[in-house]
Amino acid sequence: MTNESFSQFVGQYEKLVFTVCFQMVRDYQEAQNLSQETFLSAFRNIDRCPPEHYKPWLCRIATNKAKDHLKSAYARRVSAPGEEAMDALPAQGSPEEWLLAEEGETRIQERIRRCRNPITKSPSFIFSKKSRLKRLQNFSTGPKNRTNTALSRQTNFARTAGKGA
Repeated sequence: MTNESFSQFVGQYEKLVFTVCFQMVRDYQEAQNLSQETFLSAFRNIDRCPPEHYKPWLCRIATNKAKDHLKSAYARRVSAPGEEAMDALPAQGSPEEWLLAEEGETRIQERIRRCRNPITKSPSFIFSKKSRLKRLQNFSTGPKNRTNTALSRQTNFARTAGKGA
């Protein structure tokens, strides 16, 4: 088959092949890629098919290409919505470290000091690696026992909230 006759062949069946691919993969760009692969495969093997069977033959090639694509690891990759926004975050460090660098530890501590309830103070420090129980006790205005109890309650609350209870 000459290039000109193959161009006519592609023009005649391109919409059909694209539709078959798109119906299976539901992705416009992937359907275009699979259509190109279908016609490339057809070009290589067109001598094997009689002209009266071109249409079902092309549909079968397109279907097989789409099935192969859906089975491939590339198609099974997981991408979360808004994944592009994750690129804006710094690659190193935890979110807590990033927040501390962004806000500054003193500013965060000042916000915590303004809290009225001592129980609301303790969970804020749980997430900071530098501050442990002694630091909580030094910062708290109440007795050590109250700080220990508040920390324990907040930890238990965080655990049960994480389990969905």
